[in-house]
Amino acid sequence: MILDAALEVFSERGYAGTTMQSVADAAGVTKPVVYDSFANRDELLLALLAREEQHLVTSIVAALPADPAVGTPEEHVLEGLTAFLRSVAKSPQSWRIVFGAQYGAAPVVSNRVRAARAFLVEGLRLTLLKSLPGVTDPDANLPVLAEMLASMTESCARMLVVDGTDRTPEELARTVSRIVAGGFGGV
Repeated sequence: MILDAALEVFSERGYAGTTMQSVADAAGVTKPVVYDSFANRDELLLALLAREEQHLVTSIVAALPADPAVGTPEEHVLEGLTAFLRSVAKSPQSWRIVFGAQYGAAPVVSNRVRAARAFLVEGLRLTLLKSLPGVTDPDANLPVLAEMLASMTESCARMLVVDGTDRTPEELARTVSRIVAGGFGGV
């Protein structure tokens, strides 16, 4: 109940606008009840991130190709990014928490988000390693490509849940896949 209320408040107000009192009000409890569960706002946000990360990581892993050696990078990006962005569109509050925790949160919170992102970028790098066997100097180039793909993916997700866009997940994924088709081939 408290974490559900915290999700709503953090999603609407961001890190800076969220207080233990606002979470208590949203949960319909007193502030001491929130403090009995969480020592402070950072601990509350860490608990919320831990809960939401389970769902988010599952959606990201499910979007990665089952066998990166089958198909083209463009197909992988189109299929995977479409699945991922559909998931983002279904869980906008969860993603607002992730995006909001990157900026203005306490170091312990933003460090956790950065660590989770680094884990996912490494997963992309490993997928690219299998998907692009002929890449010149993979130790140097694949981390760059993985970071670029992660950044494009994050930008699309941010457009859907934070900035607002009239584009659908499918349209955003199609745009990114076209960039991948034209850009990765030259590496």
